[in-house]
Amino acid sequence: MQFLKTCPLPVFDSLENMETLPENPLLKYPEDFEKAWSFLKCYVGSVGTFNAYRREIERLLQWSWIVADKSLKNLKREDIEEFSRFCQKPPKSWIGVKKAPRFLGKKEHRIPNPEWRPFVTTVTKRAFKEGEKPDIKDFDFSKESLKETFAILSSFFNYLIQEDFLSINPVSLIRQKSKFIQTQQAPRRIRRLSQNQWQYVINTAKQMAIVEPHHERTLFILSILYGMYLRISELAASQRWTPSMNHFFKDNDGNWWFTTVGKGNKRREIAVSDSVLEALKRWRLSLNLSPFPTLGDASPLLPKIKGTGPITHTNYIRGIVQKAFDCAVVQLKMDNHLEDADALMEATVHWLRHTGISDDVKTRPREHVRDDAGHSSSAITDKYIDVELKERHASAKSKTIF
Repeated sequence: MQFLKTCPLPVFDSLENMETLPENPLLKYPEDFEKAWSFLKCYVGSVGTFNAYRREIERLLQWSWIVADKSLKNLKREDIEEFSRFCQKPPKSWIGVKKAPRFLGKKEHRIPNPEWRPFVTTVTKRAFKEGEKPDIKDFDFSKESLKETFAILSSFFNYLIQEDFLSINPVSLIRQKSKFIQTQQAPRRIRRLSQNQWQYVINTAKQMAIVEPHHERTLFILSILYGMYLRISELAASQRWTPSMNHFFKDNDGNWWFTTVGKGNKRREIAVSDSVLEALKRWRLSLNLSPFPTLGDASPLLPKIKGTGPITHTNYIRGIVQKAFDCAVVQLKMDNHLEDADALMEATVHWLRHTGISDDVKTRPREHVRDDAGHSSSAITDKYIDVELKERHASAKSKTIF
């Protein structure tokens, strides 16, 4: 079929270019397009959520319009099952080897990017560093990805029902999702740094700051990502939130807190430890500021190295953290901690949040950790408690078979 040989063009632009309804790329089903656009507009408060919902809805629309040649109104349970199988094995022309922007050009003249693809194959960080390149034939659509697809599309179809656009949710009619999604007896292990790895990372950053003062920024970023469980999106300035110095504040009891806006556009206050307060003091002194901010100090928490204003790109922060990880790997190898060095090569920025939560939940009340982390429930925080797993393995370690 012809659609297998060509790749569809992107449907929806980035969040900052979603203010007004753009021209419908496929006039055959204009209502589908308008309803999907309206649904995505509900999530403009969170870049991460918006991107995830846009990805899944865009794939569904492209499959529905191009492959099935159906409007959303006509999709049945069988269609969603067929779409699920399609996602697990899409045509090669729909798979890319890099994450390309959906649209190009300035705001008034945005055009679809022909290099963009609905699906992308990747390699691990370590494999990439060793020279391995992504290959389309290695594309894998994981069970976790399919689970997320079902969840997002079910939410979308429920919205369409509320809008009187549909009468049924075809996702909810799939009674045996287990044939698509594997269940797991216990939660998956949290991807985090070991105590040794974290000590090498933070100590390496301290040495980097001594040799090159601009790495005070590196040390501060690592300290607050771990010490306050921040997400990387909570450090970069955006349309919805710009982290400022006075977001650190002292209450009437002399306790310090940090205000941020996180996932789901939810504002929260995080209890600031003495260690984080010392990291803040060191960071401000390196910027020739007073040790602690006043309420009127609205200067950027992470100012640009060149120019004025705050850091606005998460990839820039990601690069700073990765540099520290890379230097720590070198030091681990030099000290013959080869296993830890090998594992650290796979680490991402988000592992620092996981590590901070996992370490704190061992000694702090889980409700306190839950609120500082911005978890919606204690059940999420409980996933970071691995004491039972350790005890379970310890009781099995000495079993004999002879």
